[in-house]
Amino acid sequence: MDQRRAPVYEALEKHRSDRIVHFDVPGHKGGRGNRELTDFLGPKCLKADVNSMKPLDNLNHPVSVIKEAQLLAAEAFGAHSCFFMVNGTTAAVQAMVMSACKAGEKILMPRNVHISAINALILSGAIPVYIDPGINNRLGIALGMSIDDIKRGMEEHPDARAILVSNPTYYGICSNLREIVRLAHSRNMLVLVDEAHGTHFYFGDDLPVSAMEAGADMASVSMHKTGGSLTQSSLLLCGENVNCGYVRQIIGLTQTTSASYLLIASLDLARKNLSLNGKEIFNRTIELSEYARKEINSLGGYYAFSGEIINKDCVYDFDITKLSINTRDIGLAGIEVYDILRDEYGIQVEFGDLGNILAIVSAGDRAMEIERLVSALYEIKRLYAREPSGMFELNYINPDVVYTPQKAFFASKKSMRIKDSKGRVSGEFVMAYPPGIPVLAPGERITEEIIEYIAYAKEKGSLLMGPQDMMIENILVLEG
Repeated sequence: MDQRRAPVYEALEKHRSDRIVHFDVPGHKGGRGNRELTDFLGPKCLKADVNSMKPLDNLNHPVSVIKEAQLLAAEAFGAHSCFFMVNGTTAAVQAMVMSACKAGEKILMPRNVHISAINALILSGAIPVYIDPGINNRLGIALGMSIDDIKRGMEEHPDARAILVSNPTYYGICSNLREIVRLAHSRNMLVLVDEAHGTHFYFGDDLPVSAMEAGADMASVSMHKTGGSLTQSSLLLCGENVNCGYVRQIIGLTQTTSASYLLIASLDLARKNLSLNGKEIFNRTIELSEYARKEINSLGGYYAFSGEIINKDCVYDFDITKLSINTRDIGLAGIEVYDILRDEYGIQVEFGDLGNILAIVSAGDRAMEIERLVSALYEIKRLYAREPSGMFELNYINPDVVYTPQKAFFASKKSMRIKDSKGRVSGEFVMAYPPGIPVLAPGERITEEIIEYIAYAKEKGSLLMGPQDMMIENILVLEG
């Protein structure tokens, strides 16, 4: 196939030149109905915001230009088939889980998954078998899954239908994906990969193996994160052993019937750019990340970690484009550095947790932005550093699972003060966002450590979300 093509974009351009009179939705009619919106986004953008029609195909039943664009994406990513997702990678993760597992069927997964995976369990009724990830106490972060732990999980639950792997994690940690695929397939299990932060694995040199190259059955890829498409646009990649017709039906349960052509076209154009220029783009990204890491580590007090943490077990590989920076030694929580960078220096990094910040380096970055970040970190250390005593040690707490997420979510519940909830079973989520990994999920017992974590995270300024109580003072617990 000709990777220089962008079929959806080309069809939209032809549609615009045809000067069609619209008596369909959307109501802004190419921007004429909302001048302020047109001034904000531009007339070309608004004229491309159109409804499904025969010349432009339909995302839920593609037969022409969208079908061709998805085939081009499948080829570019080494997949058997590909689905464009406009409800975010959240919808892609949910589609993977719901395609692989029916109600009552088991799925192996690490507990440090994105909330979308646990939400998929609530929607589907699938039963999680959590495999505790490794822990790096120095960094205070959860790692990948150990092969020995995976083997044990498979042996104890031979009826499990699938295994879900987060690869890479938010921090750039990768598990031994090839071996996981081999073990799972030998037991007729499907391998699902949350590859939200791994778009670049398919195109750069000296990067961890991609899900499709490792032989995984399905992978959700956030094209918008590092691939250059618009926010909320993603890909769901499938291997040859997946029933694509069934997957499409599952996607249709949650994906909108009014798909945005702006998002679809952005996926089309981003794929084109990556297939033609991806290697150059991500090799440059690696250079910038490595340069930044070297400069930050020379400041002292910060630790921008990299491949030295690889142990060929729960850290099988590391994504060197991830600029993860530990801040503990300057006595500041990552979220505190995150806030100072934004409020005092006009620098927005991806997230800050209790011990780290993550800066996303991508194709749009330049050396001058890196220098600005390094200079700001130096100033923050000089002005705000303090003794690191009394800091919370870990961002991950092993759960005590009492009920399945679905059973707990739909159970009878009552509200009580979080500080008084020790020993009760949670009926809702509590998580810091980003990264969107639950501290507490429905069906898990509330411990003193979790209560202390929530209090500390609030004190440090983390954005906690999940409970009905927006102030995060009360939590719904199961009755009885």
